[in-house]
Amino acid sequence: MAIPVKLNVFEGPLDLLLHLIDKNKIDIYDIPIVEITDQYMEYIHAMEKEDLGVMSEFMVMAATLLDIKCRMLLPKEINEEGEEEDPRAELVQKLLEYKMYKYMSYELKDKMDDASGVYFREPDVPREVLQYREPVNPSELLAGLTLEKLNAIYQSIIRRQDDRRDPIRSQFGKIEKEEVSLSDKMLEMKEFAKTHRKFSFRDLLKKQCSKVQVIVTFLSVLELIKMGHIHVVQEEIFDDIQINVVTEPETWKNLTEFAEEEG
Repeated sequence: MAIPVKLNVFEGPLDLLLHLIDKNKIDIYDIPIVEITDQYMEYIHAMEKEDLGVMSEFMVMAATLLDIKCRMLLPKEINEEGEEEDPRAELVQKLLEYKMYKYMSYELKDKMDDASGVYFREPDVPREVLQYREPVNPSELLAGLTLEKLNAIYQSIIRRQDDRRDPIRSQFGKIEKEEVSLSDKMLEMKEFAKTHRKFSFRDLLKKQCSKVQVIVTFLSVLELIKMGHIHVVQEEIFDDIQINVVTEPETWKNLTEFAEEEG
């Protein structure tokens, strides 16, 4: 981020370090940290402390240089690869990146200055010329067209249409409502109970031909239990439910009344 207030001619601590390196004609990869630190501190003391926010950046860099200076006096550290670590490496990397972006900004500024002196002429082509389209000659358009090529074009269009068709939705058919009334199912249960005094609930559901039939059959069983005409037994959890007819189906009088009310 650009620093709004300049201290002398430097816009940041890296800019000051680059100035010192260029001034002393120092190799950026082999910075004499003692000499550069001393010169850097002289510049810091000479600066006017007008903006503490900006000065804090220079002070952080001063502390970094002093830290590197102290580490240079200590024995070299060995990394995991067995190589000596240079305390200046991280600082050198930052300086190289800053220098690259700094010179890139110079190039962009030059391009901006060059572009400011370029003027473009507005297009003044007549509308009739812009709207002109060369007429199409049918004979030239159909030149070389044969039935074989025409068939190939047709087949490609058909294939494109087939690819666009949803393979799932295209197979959907008409869904019709299945009319199953509870009263009719209960009358059917009455006829079934005349010949089956005891039967399996699972087998009863297997005889149904649709999900709706299964649901209505289940509801009719619940209604017959409520009326007291049948009794259900399940010995263990998840075992089959056994249905026992406890009253004579011929005596199911209120079942007919229920059917008439539903009808």
